[in-house]
Amino acid sequence: MSPDEYCQQKAAQSGSSFYYSFLFLPAARRRAITALYAFCREVDDTVDECTDVSIAHNKLAWWRGEIGAMLAGSPNHPVTKALAPHMQVYGLDSQHLLAIIEGMQMDLSQTRYLDYPGLQKYCYHVAGVVGILSASIFGATDPQTLRYAEKLGQALQLTNIIRDVGEDARKGRIYLPVNELQQFNVTAADILNARHSDQFVALMRFQAARAHAAYEEAFALLPAADRRAQRTGLIMANIYRALLREIELDGFHVLSQRISLTPIRKLWLAWTSYIRG
Repeated sequence: MSPDEYCQQKAAQSGSSFYYSFLFLPAARRRAITALYAFCREVDDTVDECTDVSIAHNKLAWWRGEIGAMLAGSPNHPVTKALAPHMQVYGLDSQHLLAIIEGMQMDLSQTRYLDYPGLQKYCYHVAGVVGILSASIFGATDPQTLRYAEKLGQALQLTNIIRDVGEDARKGRIYLPVNELQQFNVTAADILNARHSDQFVALMRFQAARAHAAYEEAFALLPAADRRAQRTGLIMANIYRALLREIELDGFHVLSQRISLTPIRKLWLAWTSYIRG
């Protein structure tokens, strides 16, 4: 199996909405974004699938070293072998790859966020810089496009947090800011014990409104000249926003189930978004 095939398999197996948006890219850009996505999956799995924190720390340290090896021209992992040829072509900054690893590191050491600024920092590391790297691969000619991409990454991550409240709680993590739980009279115990209530719904409506605002801020930042090149990111946004609306329609029953869109609906959303441009 070639490095590109490994990354393609990693992306397809994830079932992620991102995979559907990649389908409409030219081959070279599709290989680059698939390699980037596979890198993100690898380092994320290091945290999610490892029960020993010390081992997870060691694995992340290995990935930091592997980025250095890739830049030196001697990558060892299929993902970095696939990603290496695209670094210079698309102007990808290795510091952004290291920032993603730092975000994974935060998951090992922090399970609560006191306020939204703290959560924003986390979102920047695990999603904002991914947006910046992705926009560079898609083709960004205006620096403002990277600001759009960072804000869109934040919106996507806020949607993920809403969708995964129950799943994350079962892993001992609550990303919803502590001061906002207090504002809506929802306790950590309510989240951890999957207590759905009117207060919880009000809290989640607040979170959803913030996510919608982030999408709107992102769209407003995208320069018209780069809109066509950034269609893949817009496809992602349309799929994730459809998911957010589905969660809202379901009454935010996210504590005991994971709401998702069917593959055929994701493909339809991707196709119609692509046609609209």
